Amino acid sequence: MPSPTLKPVLQTMSSARVREVIRQCLSEAQSSDSHEAEQKALQTLVSITKVSPLNRNLLALTEGAIPALLTLSKSSSNIIQILSLSILFNLSLNPDLKQSLADIETIHHLNSIIATLNSEESGRVASSLVCSLAMLDKNKAKFGVAGTIQLLVKAIAGPRCPAIHHLLSSLAELVRFHGNCTLAVREGAVQALIQVVESTDGADLAGTSLLVLALLARFDEGLNALRKTDQIVSKMVDVLKGRCMLSKEGAADILLLLFEESEGCVRDALRLPDFSTLIADISVRGSARAREKAALLLKKIMDADLDSYVDGNPMFSHW
Repeated sequence: MPSPTLKPVLQTMSSARVREVIRQCLSEAQSSDSHEAEQKALQTLVSITKVSPLNRNLLALTEGAIPALLTLSKSSSNIIQILSLSILFNLSLNPDLKQSLADIETIHHLNSIIATLNSEESGRVASSLVCSLAMLDKNKAKFGVAGTIQLLVKAIAGPRCPAIHHLLSSLAELVRFHGNCTLAVREGAVQALIQVVESTDGADLAGTSLLVLALLARFDEGLNALRKTDQIVSKMVDVLKGRCMLSKEGAADILLLLFEESEGCVRDALRLPDFSTLIADISVRGSARAREKAALLLKKIMDADLDSYVDGNPMFSHW
């Protein structure tokens, strides 16, 4: 990587000098017979595009730069592929570049990386680039049409990979578009995400998966798929018993959506002996958002048109 003294130099260079460095680095990256020189040139471009939005625009406006970087990102060399993808990711941080970067060739290349996940780091960078480009609403449908949703769900449902958190973040951004939500649900996203929630691989993965599930449940397809999931209320209550506050918040979100849609889900929750105690505990000791959700859950229960007793037990015996 560039030496510690390089960044201050890059930050003080004039635009003309930056353009000159960009042209030189692109030339070396494409024509150098030395792998070391090629790598050094790309590392310099990574640093240049990290330091300012202006530098990103200067690189993007350089003739042939983006096609060259896309070609380099297909290199058989793992480090060249990662560096090229990192530069493209840096460029995608500029809102005005997101639409032009999300062309069909780039999307198909990112799809191919997600489909194989041969390299841990390239999978992470490619997924991060998908997420960044998908933050522009106009790009969300492009990824849906190109089959990215199906590939993400398949990767999440498969054997656990180091890039899964980035895959989940990309899916979370893409399913904010209704059409992509429909694709994800049809592909089995709800079942795949529930499996992640129930796994013991990490609380942060469960929290992100619950966030995606809550996004899917905003639309009828996702909510119906959740309702049809076996023991869904019990599964969410089990999450409330855990220690991860992000997961508690996500599970509470999903329970609220289920309670709004189905009185039967409220009854299922009240049949669980520790449900009321859990909600009471979260309403006192949870995060601010968790306490807010717990209060809303309590209100849903109080407002529900239910009998005063469920299976012979007082509904609010703990209060």
